[in-house]
Amino acid sequence: MNITFTYVIVGGGSAGCVLANKLSENPENTVLLIEAGPEDKNPMIRIPKGFAKVVGQKKFTYSFAANPGGTGKDSEETWIRGRTLGGSSSINGLQYQRGNPADYEHWENDLGLQGWGWKTMGPIFKNMEDHELGETDFRGIGGPVHITQTKNKTMLMDKLIMAAGQLGVPSKADPNEPDQFGISYICANIHKGERWSSAKAFLQPARHRTNLTVVTLTEVARLLFEGTRVKGVRCHCNGVEVDYFCTQEVILSAGAMMSPKILQLSGIGDREHLSRLGISVVAHSPEVGENMREHLIFTTQFRLTGDYSQNKEYQGWRMLKNAFRYMLTQSGLLAGSAYDVTAFIKSLPGSTCPDAQLVCSPITMDLEKWEGFHKGIPLEKKPGCSMLGYAMKPESKGFLKISSADPQADMEIVHNHLSHEHDRQVAVAIVRYIRNLFSQSAIAPYIKEELLPGKHIQTDEEILLAYNTLGGPGYHTAGTCRMGVDASSVVDSQLRVNGVQGLRVVDLSVFPTLVSGNTHGPVMAVAWRGAQLILDKGIG
Repeated sequence: MNITFTYVIVGGGSAGCVLANKLSENPENTVLLIEAGPEDKNPMIRIPKGFAKVVGQKKFTYSFAANPGGTGKDSEETWIRGRTLGGSSSINGLQYQRGNPADYEHWENDLGLQGWGWKTMGPIFKNMEDHELGETDFRGIGGPVHITQTKNKTMLMDKLIMAAGQLGVPSKADPNEPDQFGISYICANIHKGERWSSAKAFLQPARHRTNLTVVTLTEVARLLFEGTRVKGVRCHCNGVEVDYFCTQEVILSAGAMMSPKILQLSGIGDREHLSRLGISVVAHSPEVGENMREHLIFTTQFRLTGDYSQNKEYQGWRMLKNAFRYMLTQSGLLAGSAYDVTAFIKSLPGSTCPDAQLVCSPITMDLEKWEGFHKGIPLEKKPGCSMLGYAMKPESKGFLKISSADPQADMEIVHNHLSHEHDRQVAVAIVRYIRNLFSQSAIAPYIKEELLPGKHIQTDEEILLAYNTLGGPGYHTAGTCRMGVDASSVVDSQLRVNGVQGLRVVDLSVFPTLVSGNTHGPVMAVAWRGAQLILDKGIG
């Protein structure tokens, strides 16, 4: 196999698949895509609800221990990431969101990142989309990313939407309308009953191109340099060391956890830290691995007055019936996303834009039987309803850094959740908002009792303490290779890594702030924009 390519892309996830497609459109470019995990051939990846059987498999996932900081939430978390073609888009909950247009306006107008405002990003989203609800001024059809609205519309979720209306939250068909405030049935990356990952949308249509090479089960250990110019990558595959080289650029698209790790292992990071580990410093960039933000999700659960739940549908003979239906028709419960309804709400008085996202489904986990993702997701036998909520624009910042020059060593990861006062205020407001929502007359007759966090949890302090057991990651980690115009940013507005040449980062790690909502759609759009920048500018 040829070992020299025009472009070498590290990571075959949400961003890497977009880049592989776009950069290989020109037959004069030779493109190598390197993925650490296997091909996305497991049938549980194809089935939307199959993610429950995949997220606990080490073959398809990375698992990271994220520790608390000195203040705020004081419990450890386990962060899961996809490790297969499609990356996390092959194992996620399938929600398609764009974020609020104001997020991108903030990047451009307040942070000085020209070319990243909604005027640029809005059309990219529209061009990506093939939306079941049809074309509008803000929504696209005919693009590679299929989007469908959930078919799992139940009486209980209808009542929830009515209850939100009683609080002044408008009902919408599409949660991605420019005015984000509202409640709606979820739109998801599902097509004809199958998960529509970034690999399905972008990589699969390009696999036939002779100028695109895809290698899997190949771990990138570090970058290779000539002076301060990146010339390639050193990899390990089945115990064999192999080097791949580029004539133009290496692009890191390994995600917000792995891209900063590869940079640090390669000598790009904080000089003192890398020197202590015996790593030769190529570029002093102390913010690599810093500015880490993550959505902190809080779980509430309610017992119902009647059998309005779908818990029983995932157990016993009913589960067999639903599996049989899916095999025959690619429809039914297994063809849907993890949750059915989403709402963007203003939890704090005076919020001009939604500050929190809620998601809901007529199911409840049996937490007494919960042993981690590796054991599956057990559901209760009694009827219940779950709602999750999180602050969309957290101010708390964590960090990650390598602990050794050995690529196999665990990283030090500190989440620092709820260390910022704004995040604590929204965290408390979310729980109170959910309680108020479920007390509205439209849905109250169907609610027997609050299971989690429980009526005994009342004060702000008690609610914040409850986050230690009921709070967990949204799997939306961002910012660890922050894009900026200041000297301390990791990448510039062209996504070029500061201090070296021939290297860019294009994934969720470059987001200077988290966007308002789920991140898979925004990552694909940023990669689409990144491909434009790479092809326009040539060598970085």
